[in-house]
Amino acid sequence: MRLQIPTLLTLLTTAVPLTLAQSRPNDTTICDFYTTALLKDNTAANQLKLLTLIVNTVVIGNYTTPNVGIAVPGILAPGKFNGTEVNLAPFFDGALFSTNDGKSEGSAVNFLDGGGAKPLMENKAADDDKKDSRQYNLLTHLYEFFGSLLGCSQQGMDDYPAYNGVASMYEVHKFMNLDAFQIGYFIQQVALSAASFGVAKEDLEVVGAALDKLFNKRCSPATVVIPSAGPQLESMCIASSCPLDPMAACGLYDKEGTGTPPKVANASLAGNTSSTASASATGTASATASKPTTTTPTGGAAVERVGSFAAVAGAVLLAFAL
Repeated sequence: MRLQIPTLLTLLTTAVPLTLAQSRPNDTTICDFYTTALLKDNTAANQLKLLTLIVNTVVIGNYTTPNVGIAVPGILAPGKFNGTEVNLAPFFDGALFSTNDGKSEGSAVNFLDGGGAKPLMENKAADDDKKDSRQYNLLTHLYEFFGSLLGCSQQGMDDYPAYNGVASMYEVHKFMNLDAFQIGYFIQQVALSAASFGVAKEDLEVVGAALDKLFNKRCSPATVVIPSAGPQLESMCIASSCPLDPMAACGLYDKEGTGTPPKVANASLAGNTSSTASASATGTASATASKPTTTTPTGGAAVERVGSFAAVAGAVLLAFAL
């Protein structure tokens, strides 16, 4: 089964009302262009702010206004990808033995220990007094990892640190046994989040293709994402149903294609964590979102919250960095 990511992004962006008057020059990175377009000054602080807005929206759905009217359910919301039910939240609320803590098997880790959704709605990674939390570590690493992926030229300055987490996304995710539907749903939420801020269809396709190539192929050879780390194994889709990379190097992946899901640590939290197929992985995508339920001012800006995430407290993402 092969996910048609460019087709997915075309479907997602057909009706996107563009907010930017000019297209991105080829010699300008996506990060630099949209930082300038949306926040005016292309500083390290503004680049970090842009990535914070995008990543936090991926996690909890739409929470800022203005946006261009694209509904983002967020990675916490159970949804569907290509007619297949997906629920990613239990991977990171302590429900499963799925986190790689450097042991020979997964650990059950709660990534909701930094204040949940509330600080994310305030454009933070965690509450100010919880900067030693798993949540803070996870979210800040996400801001940094995506900054490198999108070419933020000012990253590495005091206001926007370089990524210093684990560089191999395979090592981070190896005990999750993620499949093509789960990775596809994650990529979909990234695309929707970026689209909600007016990122052009062409740039969404660039980002989607990069994520698909890096993470959604089984047994991909080592590649460079973090320059200082050199080539690393980046495949996150390791279930036997994942599409095999044309240049497959399966011998490098000790957990490749095992088909063994993580064991349940907390049955009351776990729910249904497997992807329940009701359609082929090839085709159109579907994601559901409830209507905005609250609108409150935070930090001088109106904040919209899409969906009901109180039950899972907010700050879980398909973790890129531990």
